[in-house]
Amino acid sequence: MNRVDIVDVIDAAVPLKKAGANHIACCPFHGEKTPSFTVSPTKQFYHCFGCGAHGTAIGFLMEYQGLTFVEAVEDLAKRAGVKVPQVERDSPQAPRPAASQYELMQQALAYYRAELKKSDTAITYLKGRGLSGEIAARFQMGYAPSGWQNLRAVFSDYENSALTTLGLTKKSEEGRYYDQFRDRVMFPIHDQRGQVIGFGGRVLSSENGEGPKYLNSPETPLFQKGQELYGLFLARQAIRTKGCVVVVEGYMDVVALAQSGIEYAVATLGTATTPQHIAKLMRQTDDIIFCFDGDAAGRKAAWRAAINALPVLTDKLKLSFLFLPAEHDPDSYVREFGRERFESEAKAALPLSAYLMQELSSHHDMGTPEGRVRFLDDAKPILQQLQAPKMNLMLRKRVAELAGITQVEVESLLQLEAPSAPRKVQAKAPRRAPTLSRKLLQLLLIKPDLAMQLDLARLPKGGAEFEALARIIELVDANPLINAATLLQSLHGVINEQLLSELSGELLSWEDEEFDVALEFDGALRQLIGASQQDEVKKILALAQERGPQALTAEQREILQLYRKAVLPKNSS
Repeated sequence: MNRVDIVDVIDAAVPLKKAGANHIACCPFHGEKTPSFTVSPTKQFYHCFGCGAHGTAIGFLMEYQGLTFVEAVEDLAKRAGVKVPQVERDSPQAPRPAASQYELMQQALAYYRAELKKSDTAITYLKGRGLSGEIAARFQMGYAPSGWQNLRAVFSDYENSALTTLGLTKKSEEGRYYDQFRDRVMFPIHDQRGQVIGFGGRVLSSENGEGPKYLNSPETPLFQKGQELYGLFLARQAIRTKGCVVVVEGYMDVVALAQSGIEYAVATLGTATTPQHIAKLMRQTDDIIFCFDGDAAGRKAAWRAAINALPVLTDKLKLSFLFLPAEHDPDSYVREFGRERFESEAKAALPLSAYLMQELSSHHDMGTPEGRVRFLDDAKPILQQLQAPKMNLMLRKRVAELAGITQVEVESLLQLEAPSAPRKVQAKAPRRAPTLSRKLLQLLLIKPDLAMQLDLARLPKGGAEFEALARIIELVDANPLINAATLLQSLHGVINEQLLSELSGELLSWEDEEFDVALEFDGALRQLIGASQQDEVKKILALAQERGPQALTAEQREILQLYRKAVLPKNSS
């Protein structure tokens, strides 16, 4: 894809303006008035300094247009006038010998979707829930038939441990393999690139007593339920258009709302809302509406969502809570009352601040000193966790009003520090000197082939930066001609995403002055190896001092001897 310029690709969707060596625009992935979205023609990637979105031309097409990786590659190839070769398989159902985990999941999805078309029972059930064939196709819904080893027809190597690792099969105590999902309507779960990473299965009838009503894929290398949201991949464009997102509890709620034209809903995956969920949604919008059932379970889930949001909450983010009547969930409510009624209720949802104070005060007798004391005790951890300074200040004032005391007294009684004032954003903050490991990573993202000079055994181990260096070495070993943009794209989902975002932002902050990348890399590598050796020597010397020289191994004594030869003058004894 070297023939395609990322500036041309992005400019066709988001008009860019020239700004020095780079191009800028308001970020298409979150609402903003001042441009913080930067595209580098020399480095061939983009980065938003507001929300952290980053990637290559392929990544932009996947994120902005909702394309799969293959579709994005085909789109770029079409722009460049290059034909992408199609690989024919002898058997469409049998996995290739080197099939990746994503390919295995995709093959399972194809099977489940084909089985849905054959199952009158499953189709009747979905129609009874008010779903059309079009909406089922859009969400790629399927059906796992009853029976114990149906996936054997898909995977010739049915006992392959990879299928068990991905949660497609299970192994009994007797060593017999069987399908994880049986007689269930299947909801595929996609990651932000549109790849299938897990499944949710809904049992067809209450008469089927086999397992829970909803069964989710277990935690796998592809799927961590505390980080993923069902429907987000399909909902992103509607979320940006509407300017908000509705978070519900179930797969069917998302699909039913979409059927009614409310396409900006997502669901947690059988777990409480986590800070990672909130952070992921904040990249799409600054208005999040939680919609829960009005029963005890729904209110408990809402409270956990509110508490988990506190550490990542910003003054810019609006969180609100919509509680439906106890007899309804979003699916049944929208089918009975329609889209307009639901959206009207969503607009009137309870803001986070009001919800927190309402919940806290409702559990105590605020007419007595004892009740107000307990109210203050319950409010303390909330005020401690809330990081948004303006919101924190407003809540302190509200707590004081409800308790019938002053804000100063609240802070004194609860031993709270004064809320931090919002930091002023500098036009261009001074760049910190990177660690040596980080400098190596930055240089590798400019010139990947330098990874062939790295020997992990000589570098300090541990941490996200070391893991990133290890993954880059693997990618370059597999493809020595890999270019910088392809390397950056390949690292998504492979290394720490926060680290990758920071690295791309740091590189875009670099001026495009001429310098010898290889020479810089060699110098940083030598310093890092030297620092690692010194750390090792310090540990050996400490051991010798604590236990005596006799406690050292032959290898440790050799390291000390080599170190002394390197650092001591030749005439010293």
